[in-house]
Amino acid sequence: MDALNQALSCIREDVRQTQAYPVQSGAGFVKLDVMENPYRLPEALQRQLGERLGRVALNRYPAEGTQQLAAALARHAKLPAEGFGITLGNGSDELISLLSLAVARPGAVVMSPLPSFVMYGISAQYQHLRFVGVPLRPDFELDEAAMLDAIARDKPALLYLSHPNNPTGNLWDEAVIERLVEAAPGLVVLDEAYQPFAERDAMGLMQRHPRVLVMRTMSKFGLAGVRIGYLLGRRELVDQIEKLRPPFNVSVLNAEAALFALEHEAVYAEQAAALRAERERLCSTLQTLPGVHVFPSQGNMLLVRVPDAASVFAGLKARGVLIKNVSGLHPLLQQCLRITIGTPVENQALLSALQATLIDLNLP
Repeated sequence: MDALNQALSCIREDVRQTQAYPVQSGAGFVKLDVMENPYRLPEALQRQLGERLGRVALNRYPAEGTQQLAAALARHAKLPAEGFGITLGNGSDELISLLSLAVARPGAVVMSPLPSFVMYGISAQYQHLRFVGVPLRPDFELDEAAMLDAIARDKPALLYLSHPNNPTGNLWDEAVIERLVEAAPGLVVLDEAYQPFAERDAMGLMQRHPRVLVMRTMSKFGLAGVRIGYLLGRRELVDQIEKLRPPFNVSVLNAEAALFALEHEAVYAEQAAALRAERERLCSTLQTLPGVHVFPSQGNMLLVRVPDAASVFAGLKARGVLIKNVSGLHPLLQQCLRITIGTPVENQALLSALQATLIDLNLP
């Protein structure tokens, strides 16, 4: 065995057999594939941010800035001061990894409805945890009976409920969620990555149920490039996750940029409102296209079903519009595409490209 193969043999077999999370290059495309906020800061604020970042002490490890950011995010989320805590992640992906690590014992189970965010299962796999996915109903609502049966049978140490769900975009029934929380024996994480676009949140649920944690990200807020995730919940639980957090996981530049954004949160609130309005406009127009079925959404994306998802995806890409083909992720997503809400100009480009594609393919 040569030196390289010998070194590779030291890496876990299951790691070697998997592939890295795919990220499409968006260069040269109208990019509507990964639920980014398409709006940048106004130029005056860009200059202010640049000047502020230029004064950051890059020669020092993160410390006070991270603590200040945690406090600012707690205020932003209206987290009760008494008995509750917050911890930060390098995006919510890192928090998912830390949560898996926290419950990683022999036989422990991680559970989620499916289809949902793929990182729940991937993170569980890498910690040698058993992942149990419970299919949603065909309308993408929670199958309460199936979920309760799975909870009673598998006793998950960690239950994820994406709120709103990715990639379907819908908010599940509050009463059903509460009954699942009451039945769960372990941690229940309400993943609120798309909270800026939804009509309700889970903060009240978190306050009523000690086992509930709320996970959010600043990516959909408008800072996808800054990579800030945060986890909220009872201090005793959050403190356990905090023990696993790398001490300098949020850079001084990222923390300062996030603090600046929170100081100007009204700008981002206006952007979120504009995207919600665009979501409804785009949804209404898509519903008029022959063969296109649009599912209701509370996120900054729309899930649509078309007669031939692969051909429609390719047709859009050939016309310079990049979306996400999710039809292979789960049987319930057959022939489905996920479209990120963009600016009015980007959304019009999508509609024009989609109409031309449907005509060329003679669909439906």
